[in-house]
This record gives sequence, C-alpha cells and structure tokens, in this order.
Amino acid sequence: MQDTMPLEEMKTYRGRQEVPEDFDQFWDEQIEKLPSSYNYKLTPQSFNLPNVDCYELTFESPDKSTIYAKCIFPKTESKFPVVFNFHGYMGQSSDWATLLQYPAAGLGVVAMDVRGQSGKSQDKSIYNGNTVKGHIIRGAIEGREKLFFKDVYLDVYELVEIIAGLPQVDDKKLYTYGGSQGGALSLVAAALNPKISFTTVIYPFLSDFKRVLELGNQDEPYDEFFRYFKFSDPFHTTEAQILKTLSYIDIKNMAHRIKNPVKLITGLEDKICFPSTQFAIYNRLDCDKEMFLLPEYGHEDMHVHVNDVVLNWLSGSQIALKTQM
Repeated sequence: MQDTMPLEEMKTYRGRQEVPEDFDQFWDEQIEKLPSSYNYKLTPQSFNLPNVDCYELTFESPDKSTIYAKCIFPKTESKFPVVFNFHGYMGQSSDWATLLQYPAAGLGVVAMDVRGQSGKSQDKSIYNGNTVKGHIIRGAIEGREKLFFKDVYLDVYELVEIIAGLPQVDDKKLYTYGGSQGGALSLVAAALNPKISFTTVIYPFLSDFKRVLELGNQDEPYDEFFRYFKFSDPFHTTEAQILKTLSYIDIKNMAHRIKNPVKLITGLEDKICFPSTQFAIYNRLDCDKEMFLLPEYGHEDMHVHVNDVVLNWLSGSQIALKTQM
C-alpha cells in the first residue's frame, strides 16, 4: 500500500496531532537531569591504518546501561569536523571499513550502536507491558518517563556532548546523518543539542504515529505498534493516552527545536516511513531546509548517486540539485 495522501496535500501537511504544550519543558528537564560530566572510555584499536586513528567509545547512561560507539578520526594536528552516523531500526553501526569513507573526505566519524538492538550497546532498563517485539511501544503504558526511545534520545545527547568535548574535535563542525531510525536520531541530535551544525537525513522513522495508525500495518518496523492494540487493547480504549505518551518521542514534534540547516531525502514509494509522515517533519522545520524527492524509490538502499551527494554535502562541497518541493 502506498501513501494515500496526494503530493500537493503533503506539501503543507503538518501531522495529525499538535505538539504537547509541555514538550520543550519535558525535554529540557530530561537534559538538566543528566550528569555534568560523563563516565566514558575511549579505547584505541590496533588496525595499523596509516592515516586514521580508530577507537571504541563506551559510556554509561543514567540507568547504568553501557553505550558503545565506533570512532574513526583522521590523523592531523588540526581540529577536524565529525559526522555522527546513526543506523537503522533493529540494526547496528556500520563496519569499520564502511566508515572509512568519512576520514577519506577529511571528516571524523562516530557511529553509535542503539541500545537493545543488534550492536554492542546494552539496555538495562526494565519495562512493564509489551516487550515481545519492538521498541516503539516499549514502556508506553507506564508513561513518557519510561519510554525506551526517551532513553535512546538521551544517549544521543550524551554522545554528542562527549565527542564535542574531545580536544582534537572542531565542536563548531558537528554533523548528523542517517536513514530511517538513523534519520530520526540525526534529527533528535540536532533538536536536543545546539552544538550540531548540519543535518542530512533519509526517510526518517518515528514520525506522526496517528497517521501511521490510519494507514495500517504495512511492514515489520511498525508491527509492534499494531500488535499492542491487537493483543493488549483490541477496542482501542487506551489509544488516546498511548498516542499522547508517544507524542514526546514523535520526530515531527522535535522539528521546531532544530536551528541548523537540514537536508531531507524522501522516496515517494516508501511503504514503511510513509512520505506524508516525513513531510510532517519537514513542514515543521523552522530552519534553513531543503527536501529532495525520489519518485522511483521506496524504503531501500540508495546506492545510485545519493551516497556521493550526501558525502559531498557533509564534506562541505556544494552540489547543485533542484529542490523538489
């Protein structure tokens, strides 16, 4: 099933629900609760690569979870920009070899494993309710403080703070990039931490949950959302409350906080992160922004031209593309 909303309507669509009145207060308070200094460890890796330094970064979250990230930094005496590269849902950070494309362009790169998914990060939080499948709904019946993704978003904030504080890093040139869940976390990093100066995202996940319910269960990433109602609340008596709770992790609700430039790439054939849910993010951005539409692409790898374009954006090169909005 494709998105049923006409493209012309998407161009002004802002999502099915408004931002909670206390949304900014909630997230500001969550950040204020974080420790003033971070317990982290940067461990050198012996890969014998002549032009880069590789490290494993681990740090402890407030709930005592251990968060893991790969870091590759160019060998230079000058401070360098850093790209935070976030992976897709249920996955893990890219291989070391794949990440080498960034230092080849003069960029450092940091790739975090999202807690509780396929990588090395550990999730030590305990949740009541649905824990059979997926993370969107996890903790939702207990309220916004217990949401799994609330903790992930704070992990992202801490990661940026740690890297920005390293003496070899140019903290005025911190960039975020990712697709799907990675796109969502790239936007979260910019929304929560003003140190981010540029963001590129591809088909961002975790947006406009009410619209997702309307469009129905189309693929695995949102399956858990529908399983909650099917097995725990078939009459949808808790729908309003669940949607209100999830609104605090809804990416479209983060958009107004982002002040750095954003480039967003959307495949119009996307049947997982429906285009209308991505437009809901874009249309709420109050910053320098551009959206690029790919009519023939869905929620899939984009190896034709797109990677070259993104790497050039991140390295500061200017590629003239027509903004399709």
